[in-house]
Order: sequence, then C-alpha cells, then structure tokens
Amino acid sequence: MSASHELDFGTSRFSILDPPSSGGMFALDAEYRADQAPQKVNLLMGAYRDDQGQPWQLSSVTEAKTRMNLHSCHHEYLPIHGNPVFLEAAREVLFGHEISEHGRDSIVSIQTISGTGANSLIAAFLNRHTMPSNIWLPDPTWMNHFDIWQAAAPGIKVQKYPYYDGLTRSFDFAGMMRILRSKSSEHDAILLHACAHNPTGLDPSEEQWEEIALFCKEKMLFVIFDSAYQGFASGDLNRDAWPVRHFFTHRPIEFAVCQSFSKNLGLYGERVGALHVVVSRETSLSASLTAPVQGHLVDLQRAMVSMPPLFGCRVATEILKSTNLQRLWKMDLLVMSERIKDMRKALYNALVRLKTPGTWEHITEQNGMFSYTGLSEDHVSRLRKEHHVYMLPTGRASICGLTAENIGYTAYAIHRVVVDELAVVEFDLHDQSRI
Repeated sequence: MSASHELDFGTSRFSILDPPSSGGMFALDAEYRADQAPQKVNLLMGAYRDDQGQPWQLSSVTEAKTRMNLHSCHHEYLPIHGNPVFLEAAREVLFGHEISEHGRDSIVSIQTISGTGANSLIAAFLNRHTMPSNIWLPDPTWMNHFDIWQAAAPGIKVQKYPYYDGLTRSFDFAGMMRILRSKSSEHDAILLHACAHNPTGLDPSEEQWEEIALFCKEKMLFVIFDSAYQGFASGDLNRDAWPVRHFFTHRPIEFAVCQSFSKNLGLYGERVGALHVVVSRETSLSASLTAPVQGHLVDLQRAMVSMPPLFGCRVATEILKSTNLQRLWKMDLLVMSERIKDMRKALYNALVRLKTPGTWEHITEQNGMFSYTGLSEDHVSRLRKEHHVYMLPTGRASICGLTAENIGYTAYAIHRVVVDELAVVEFDLHDQSRI
C-alpha cells in the first residue's frame, strides 16, 4: 500500500472510530438502576414482572426443570439446524396440528438464538439469495428491526410504512395500505408483527389481516412475521397465531416466521427461538424447494453462530411435548395476560379519577406487554426527572412494570406532567394577549 493510501491510525488502529451514540433503552435502564429516589418506576424493559415487580418463573418451567435430571444433562453440541424434537413441537404450537401434520413438506424450520437470531438469519438469507429491492418495516416497530436489516442485509433498502395514527392513537390501516399499494414493488419483503405489536400494542382485525394477505399475494411480497408474543397477547395460543395460519391458506404466499419463546415461556436469557420458512404450496414440487432452503440456512447459521444453545431448548421441549405441562403453561399464559389487562384497566381508571386532561381509552384498547401512551417526549423527560418514572422517549411504556403498589403514583405523575404542561400553555397564551 502506498503512503498516500495508508490510513493514519495514530497510536491505535481504533482511533478512527467515532464515539458511540449515547442513550437508548439500555442507557435509560442504567440510569434507573443508579437512581437513588425512594420511589421510582421502571416502565422500560420488555420482560414480565409479577405484582411485586419481580421476575416470575412460570410454574410450567419450574415443573419442567423438576422433571429433568439436571445432574445427568450433557452439554454436547446440537446439530446446526437445532433440536429436531423441539422444532417439531415449536412448529405445531405456531401452525397448529393440521398444518404441521399435512403441510410439513412446505415448511423449513431451524432453531435460532431467539427471535433476534431468527430475524437476522432470514435477513441475511434474503440478502444473499433472493435480493428483494426493499424490506418494508412498520413505523414504528421494535427498534432492533432497523439495526438487524442494516447489519444483516446491506443490499436491501429499508423502507417504512405507516402503522400508528398519533392523532387517534389507533392502528393506521388506511395509511399502511395506501403507502404499500403506491410505493412497494413486486417481490419486495414486508415485516408484520403476528400479535401484540411492539411498541404500540395495536393489531389488525381479522378482516384487516385478510385484506393484507390478499394484497401480499397480489404483489407477490415475501412476508416475515415476527412472533414474539404468542399466547402473551390474548392468553390464547391459537388466537394469537391466527394471522400466521391464515396466511398459510393463501397457497402462493411464501413467508417466514421468527418465533421466540423468551416472553411466553419466560426464558429470556436462554435465547430459545426458531425460524420457519414456508415455500409455495401451489406446486407439487414444494418438497423439492425445502431442501435447498434448509441447506442455505444451515450454511448461514454455521457462519454466524454455529450451533444454537441447548439448555433453554431442553426446558421448552419438555413443556411442548407434555400434555400436562402444556396445560400448566396455558394457565401461566392466562396469569400473565390477565395481570397485564388488569394493570391497563387500573391505570386508565386512575387517570379518569384524577380527571387527567385528554382521552385514555387507548390504554385499555391496546394489548400485550406495551402501551403507546400518547405522552410526548417532553412529558417523558419530566416524568423521569421530576417523578422518577422511566419509559422510552416515544411514550412507550412496559405495562409489566406497573404494580398495585406503584400504579397510583404512576398515574399521579402522568397527571401532573400533563396538567403542568397545559398550565404553561395557558400562561403563554394569556401573556401573549397582554402584548
């Protein structure tokens, strides 16, 4: 390399790196942990907490680990594609028995490092092999979606479609379809949240899902479902899987599902997940399509992470393959989903009792772990600085962080920042009138 083309590294080759951007959810969480206030509330993290604000181990997980002979468990590698018993059980939970039994020739399944690994793997696969011009992500969506697609699929342009109407605090179905119909190209990819949309807590109705499916079939889009909350949104595994199963009935649509068991089994740190790729069901050659898809996914997984993790997969398999443990798991899901619904109602009722300005029905109309509260970035900043209530700058709150003990305080804090802002606005208007 000539001197003119050499980089000036100075004393270190890493001196050319820009400082990392500060902030984000994990920085806010660190700030919360360091906060010495005697009364503080964490509405940041996407992990279930019980009514004492503590991590909760599902009774089905406790029983599964009791049944497992942990002392004799080996720590050998799994196959690169994962545990086949786990994958069969995961596929049945997601697609249902009928599809899993009779449509298995058109489904490729591979175990992944939770839903993040599944999203990364399908992005890298499309970038290498099918190269859609665009990937359409909902606006807003889980923040990591953008980073995943930029890192794993640099050849695919990231586009946004409207999802949330800030004025009505509702799902912007009309805006979504208008932009997709006018802007998307044939064979583009699109990401959809299967249920409990993160961060808004708003999902399409079944009628809207049907229209979305027809459009995807018409435009020949490759659909990617992110399924992180099956059973956690409604308390019913089958109900929350309805969109995925409905898309399967549209035989030409090819799609993938990024399946996570972090939330619905509480196996957050174990990183248990799967990627399912569904090829066209319109041809008798479906079975011949799955083998190359499987092979290329395995090749990519080998390069990215090699083998998937083992222990959490064992726990999940123990539950998914046992009728009794599945029954216990479904009861756990009801416990979690009902507590979240109760906290939504309690927060709404408290704001109404306080006569907090504005409308708050959207809190109870949303579902799942998160609420798009409608609070502004300034509201959120004042909540944190003045009342030690932490949520994302977008106003996204993790409902799991609410408890019977802190919900009154949280509602009062929200009431205070909303009322104080209105008082400032009224003062400014009054002051202007005197000029």
